[in-house]
Amino acid sequence: MEDQVKVLGAWPSPYCYRVLWALNLKSLKYEYLEEDLANKTDLLLQYNQVYKKVPVLVHGGKPISESLVILEYIEETWPQNPLLPQDPYDRAMARFWAKFGDDKSPVFMAIFITVGEEQEKAAKEAKEQLKILEEQALGEKKFFCGNRIGLTDIALGWIAGWLDVIEEAAGLNLLEAESFPRLHAWIQRFKEVPGIKEQLPDRHEMLIYYKQKREMFIAIRDKH
Repeated sequence: MEDQVKVLGAWPSPYCYRVLWALNLKSLKYEYLEEDLANKTDLLLQYNQVYKKVPVLVHGGKPISESLVILEYIEETWPQNPLLPQDPYDRAMARFWAKFGDDKSPVFMAIFITVGEEQEKAAKEAKEQLKILEEQALGEKKFFCGNRIGLTDIALGWIAGWLDVIEEAAGLNLLEAESFPRLHAWIQRFKEVPGIKEQLPDRHEMLIYYKQKREMFIAIRDKH
């Protein structure tokens, strides 16, 4: 029981998949508990009293919240199959780009909840952020952390599993292959990594979910 690992998550959330991917890459066993975010369980409210959000990792009865914090905890607790490089500078850069991705996530959320000129502006900014990731973060490397998958790749995994769904739901095409060849190649490599490829969300279900969410957001905006 001391080393028992549980994950409280919700299938549409890319933040939850980060935790599952990291545990898979470490070859760790865990119990997954699906949360209904419209009707949160007492367990979630107990384990994450501050934010009341998923994901939550519970290790030996102790809860850890916030996906990037959880990834660091997993890395420090189970050092096998490391997710961070050995070199201190490279480790710092891995953390930098993981945080960059999270800091820029509102830009991509904006394309999803806007229409017309506002959406066009958000799309332009999103492409600028993708170009930064392609040229400065990824460059000529196979993965963001080098020749093997690491923490930054996991943190940016939403680009591989969610972005094209969000694009289709929002009626946009951001990540064009001819404009972002390196990111496209990385997406294919990422999806083929053992521990990732078996744990990707169903695209059809995701598309239905995100189309409904977009319709809801637009309807709320139209009322104001």
